Amino acid sequence: MTKTNHWVDEAWQNVEQKVLAMSKRIGANFPHASVQGTYRLEEPHWWTAGFWPGLLWLVYRETNDDSLKQIAEHCEERLDDCITDYYRLDHDMGFMWTLTSVARYKIIGADDSKRRALLVANLLAGRFNSAGNFIRAWNPWQEGENNSGWAIIDCVMNLPLLFWASEETGDPRYRLIAEKHGETVLNHFIRKDGSVHHIIRFDSATGERVEAIGGQGFAPDSAWSRGTAWAIYGLTLLYRYTKKDSFRQAAKNVAHFFIANLPEDYVPYWDFRIPEEVTKYRDSSAGAIAACGLLQLSKHVAATEESVYREAGTKILRSLYENYGDFQNLDQDGLILHGTSHYPEGKNIDVPLIYGDYYFVEGLTMLKGDREIVW
Repeated sequence: MTKTNHWVDEAWQNVEQKVLAMSKRIGANFPHASVQGTYRLEEPHWWTAGFWPGLLWLVYRETNDDSLKQIAEHCEERLDDCITDYYRLDHDMGFMWTLTSVARYKIIGADDSKRRALLVANLLAGRFNSAGNFIRAWNPWQEGENNSGWAIIDCVMNLPLLFWASEETGDPRYRLIAEKHGETVLNHFIRKDGSVHHIIRFDSATGERVEAIGGQGFAPDSAWSRGTAWAIYGLTLLYRYTKKDSFRQAAKNVAHFFIANLPEDYVPYWDFRIPEEVTKYRDSSAGAIAACGLLQLSKHVAATEESVYREAGTKILRSLYENYGDFQNLDQDGLILHGTSHYPEGKNIDVPLIYGDYYFVEGLTMLKGDREIVW
């Protein structure tokens, strides 16, 4: 057994033990960020609702622990009310139902989950703006606000739901929408140096670009690390589904920017371009997301390039485990410490985040073997 395999196996054993302990406390609820060692629970319509059941499915696939399966299924059932009785579903439907319904369908072949996911794929496709070729992000947060022309980099990770729907139905409409949005990302979100905008505002009637907005990054011209990570993974998935080299080249460009700007321990700060006077909090979740993207990218490049991306992804995950992991205290929620959710709004800074936990575990499953991803 290699040394690398040893730490992966050790990390996975710790994941199984702690996730089981957390499952007894969290149950079929929707954790988001840790507050003093306890995951705060959100309503089912919150954008992170899929990550806890998605994490449970990852562990169930390796352990066949029926208690984890039952909790994940109950979470999925609770999301039904969001489909029928909630008005404000947004672009994050992909996150929510890919990691619940698509995951359950792929892992155990549940037909009711397939039906749910196809229904939601139609709702997501309905957010497509044909004038600007983008899927609209969010909805107005208050009366009188107009963000109908906003698109965000995060949405590239919601596109797999549309590609999956085309594969399942044989109908290319979903795939075409996903591709069009992906092309808009190439044209408007990715800078020449590989850094990434978080928000682009378009004129929702004409489709013309209006401006870039800083969003969860420090400024419009900064480089929010989690947005960079979303781009690495999402662009790689766009290439996997379309085989269009423009997506692969963009993924490589963003990956090189990300890797080049990592600190010595391979876990990024929350933004790669912040003034010296601003605290350089880490964002472990950005590291975990990027690691998964890099490991997937390594499968879609020439053999001479593969090790560049695989080694970087592996180093990030190993550092997260050895330097940021919290596995010994089973009474405290969270697997990975030092995530930063929304620095500009002062929300959930330097805490475990459920999506950081999810992508860390997903990354481990990639290192354990050639596991199918649900995206």
